[in-house]
Amino acid sequence: MDNENKIKLIKQWLATGSINIFGLPFAGKDTQGKILAIELNASLIGGGDILRSNGMPEHIKDYMLTGELTPTDEYVSIVIPYLSREGFTGKPIVLNSVGRWHGEEDYVVHATKASNHPLKAVIELKLSEDIVIQRWQELPKIQDRGNRYDDTREILENRLKQYKEKTQPVIENYKSMGLCTTIDASKSRESVHEDIINALYNLASRDEA
Repeated sequence: MDNENKIKLIKQWLATGSINIFGLPFAGKDTQGKILAIELNASLIGGGDILRSNGMPEHIKDYMLTGELTPTDEYVSIVIPYLSREGFTGKPIVLNSVGRWHGEEDYVVHATKASNHPLKAVIELKLSEDIVIQRWQELPKIQDRGNRYDDTREILENRLKQYKEKTQPVIENYKSMGLCTTIDASKSRESVHEDIINALYNLASRDEA
């Protein structure tokens, strides 16, 4: 089956549901999330983008400046209610690493269901730390992320540590729920996207059977 028909089935299966994408820095979450949102006619929501938005409390900015994750209670109070905004009504949602601290996945599952965007799939973009460092070193040549304050070596190393300690357990929990599919993010951008579409198509076919 060609991609056009696969995407058609995925859209029917997804309806107004949501997909949550996780991965280490430089795994391609932003890129793949944008492509997927366009193909599925979905809203794209990034937890980090929301926290970086205007009006964010100064102490939350301090967490992000050091690569730390925002404490769960504050994260939930800022990000989770965002899912119920009127602008997202009637459309599917692609989430970019929303709920990165162990235990927040329960809030995400509840909030997506309550806002009529039930979580249908979680995509883990798997990348080794060696490749993360390599891609970080290539930043000056590529310059495809803009001038992000959090792209320093010190913050990157802290983010890797935070991911291993706090986010990896989230992913493992989603796997135990049968929601998570792992994709090799070391491949080309096009190959990663094709693997994501195939994974979602397989989920859609399984659930529709």
